[in-house]
Amino acid sequence: MNSPLILIAETRQDLRSATRDHLEHSGFRVLPALTANDIFSALTTTPVRAVVLDSALRGPDGLDLCRDVRERSHVPIILVGDNSSEVDRVVGLELGADDYMAKPYSARELAARLRAVLRRGGDRTSGLRRHNQATFDGWMIDFARREVTEPGGQPVMLTAAEFALLSIFLDHPRTVVARGRLMELAGVRDGASSDRSVDVLVSRLRRKLGIGGRPAPIITVRGVGYMFAASVERH
Repeated sequence: MNSPLILIAETRQDLRSATRDHLEHSGFRVLPALTANDIFSALTTTPVRAVVLDSALRGPDGLDLCRDVRERSHVPIILVGDNSSEVDRVVGLELGADDYMAKPYSARELAARLRAVLRRGGDRTSGLRRHNQATFDGWMIDFARREVTEPGGQPVMLTAAEFALLSIFLDHPRTVVARGRLMELAGVRDGASSDRSVDVLVSRLRRKLGIGGRPAPIITVRGVGYMFAASVERH
């Protein structure tokens, strides 16, 4: 049986290294994450069993990151932070964390709490939270098979990054998603010359969804981000 894979998203390098060493000696496998992009990319591509999430990873919006992870995945979350007040613990738990630990924390206690959340969580492994299929405007998306079928029944090939972007839009239909948050959720990195920048991905996805002269239902909200304008049904 494989050792549980734990994602450690910790801002302090010394604490991250010490925690990794102890957890690996305690029978866990550890995957470090330095940014929100790293977290969402790992949840999409690897069988993460639990996340240790530093509330300071996204600066003042760190607790929002906990909420974003919970919205996207069933994976157990242990939130760690510099503030040990009751208010912070309650807010963290209400935003989706399974447990809360104040810094500096004991790596030995963290290992024990990880075992506890894994026992409680059962098979709540990584993988993004969603139904197996979704439809919009006659299109069919099969998330398990990563297949996209156009209204005429023909398959449409998407790259991994394009499929991730479409999945985000389907998770947030008729909602304006800020460009920066869209990049984080899709696990893509921006860059003026990068073919993986979010603007280039949106352009490519629009072309592939624009079949039969009908434009893709992706609207640019100038100065903010994008909105998926179609009604989405899940199955």
